[in-house]
Amino acid sequence: MSCGAMVEVSIVIVCMNRLDNLYPCLESIARHTEVEHETLVVAYMFSPENLKKARRDFPDVTFIVSDCIRGFSENNNLALRQARGRWCFVLNDDTEMHSDVIGALLEDFSKLPSDCAIVSPKQLNTDGSLQLCGRPPYPARNYLLQQFHLYSEPADNVSGRESVFGQVYRTWNICGAAFLIRTDIFRELGFFDERYFFTPEDIALSTLAISRGYSVYVDAGVSIVHKWKATSSRMLPATRPAAIRGSLMFFSGGSRARYLLLAAGVWCAEFLKLVKAAVRNGLDPTDESRLRLSTCRNIVRSIFTRKTPKELFTLYYNQLRSQS
Repeated sequence: MSCGAMVEVSIVIVCMNRLDNLYPCLESIARHTEVEHETLVVAYMFSPENLKKARRDFPDVTFIVSDCIRGFSENNNLALRQARGRWCFVLNDDTEMHSDVIGALLEDFSKLPSDCAIVSPKQLNTDGSLQLCGRPPYPARNYLLQQFHLYSEPADNVSGRESVFGQVYRTWNICGAAFLIRTDIFRELGFFDERYFFTPEDIALSTLAISRGYSVYVDAGVSIVHKWKATSSRMLPATRPAAIRGSLMFFSGGSRARYLLLAAGVWCAEFLKLVKAAVRNGLDPTDESRLRLSTCRNIVRSIFTRKTPKELFTLYYNQLRSQS
């Protein structure tokens, strides 16, 4: 196949130097993906040893080196701009397939209306329990309520609803861990919005697609395992402030007044968490309690800042590095 030849699907994965995540993911792709595809892995902050090993062990995978500080959007976009597929399958490195997920989602596309932009699989936890199947509308009030633990997004958003066909349902939002999207539409939408760093890129993407007249679906009969709870990071003091700042930017919709109102509520919720974390750390000063306290402190400091999510991450990431 020539370098510029089009393929059916481009699989795009971002990995932050975690071969323990990446290898099972790539192996599951090789075992279960029958459609013609290319796999693009953004090797984010890889050590030279890990990069050399991964390239040796997976010679058919294209590794794109990303050594500068970048978030979810920027890293994915590095690969997406090189994608040659008619469809793009965006996949987290901490996922595994146990069936031909991509083939099934392509079959769904062939039966769905022409305005279909995205189809995602059901996500399972490692124990087989349901993690997420479709996502309802997620207005700013729900985001605020969630900070006070007064709202929890339902894992199952399809039960009791009428399917389009089979187990395919129309939905409102996607999860960035795994979804198939038409490349021409993805390109039209500008790929991922790089203003955000860790969240809410997936909600922003599906919201934009729907606003442009496209539709989004989930197939409850197709599943993928997402091991997100097993791969929680020691980077939370850097990632969480950036994520909350990005969420506030998104849900305020560009209105400074709305941002301040929403931020005030979120600040109150996070300050209560900070007090709780301080008490817990005082009573039991473990590494985990110190991590939680540091995370809460950084969030409270960052809510009313004018720094971008990327600037916040860079600030706290450098602090973590200096402490290590």
